[in-house]
Amino acid sequence: DTACKNRPLDLVFIIDSSRSVRPEEFEKVKIFLSKMIDTLDIGERTTRVAVMNYASTVKVEFPLRTYFDKASMKEAISHIEPLSAGTMTGLAIQTAMDEVFTEEMGTRPATFNIPKVVIVVTDGRPQDQVQDVAASARTAGIEIYAVGVDRADMQSLRIMASEPLDEHVFYVETYGVIEKLTSKFRETFCAANVCALGTHDCEQVCVSNGRSYLCDCYEGYTLNPDKRTCSAVDMCAPGRHECDQMCVSNNGSYVCECYEGYTLNPDKKTCSAMDMCAPGGHDCAQVCLSNDGSYSCDCFEGYTLNPDKKTCS
Repeated sequence: DTACKNRPLDLVFIIDSSRSVRPEEFEKVKIFLSKMIDTLDIGERTTRVAVMNYASTVKVEFPLRTYFDKASMKEAISHIEPLSAGTMTGLAIQTAMDEVFTEEMGTRPATFNIPKVVIVVTDGRPQDQVQDVAASARTAGIEIYAVGVDRADMQSLRIMASEPLDEHVFYVETYGVIEKLTSKFRETFCAANVCALGTHDCEQVCVSNGRSYLCDCYEGYTLNPDKRTCSAVDMCAPGRHECDQMCVSNNGSYVCECYEGYTLNPDKKTCSAMDMCAPGGHDCAQVCLSNDGSYSCDCFEGYTLNPDKKTCS
């Protein structure tokens, strides 16, 4: 399966269909869109796609909430008609912000942390102010890729794209070779999840980090200097445990115990002195005197304690 499995996006294509884009060239743009859709993991919970078409006017062909399967999406793309006339790129980006990147149109809430991405495909120079609009879109957290074809104005592409520019500005000589960009975008959007692939060498926990990964450890373990393996933390080190009397380290965890003559309370942390003079708890012949978890023996009046400290004469 060539679709990427790990990075959901809210992705909006903004395609130029001004007069300079000939009908057969526009068909190639539609093929590019379809091939891009093939590389993505499309779905309501994965990547959502919207397509906008612009010239002097802007048309939202379909928003993010309409299609969640590739077949319907590609079918809708095949019916898109060029608008001809001018190149209002700024207006198109503004419309994306106002009308497409909204929750009612299918954009996921900010709390979901789904990247918002725009890919603008144009062969001309914008006939409106694109700089401020693109800046406010980027400030709103929208990542902009600019694809220039043939006569496209490179300066305008650089003004609208996100940083770093060498990863967000693409140029192809003709619409005939625009499909070459599919693999570029595939690499960009499908940063291989090394942790999911199982090609990492972490002993316990693998944390995906873009195209790379970091190792981590379970609770009670600490990462060794090799940044791969883990060692059990001494949980009985001062300040790490909550035991009242004795802490017993136990493979990255710990249990509490009590001194002789004490018993562990139900909270499994604190200890209470046992009544050592309870029946069966001592070996005094006559009198048992309890003393904070311990005891001593004594004798009735007229008797004296023998050297064994237990019996009386």
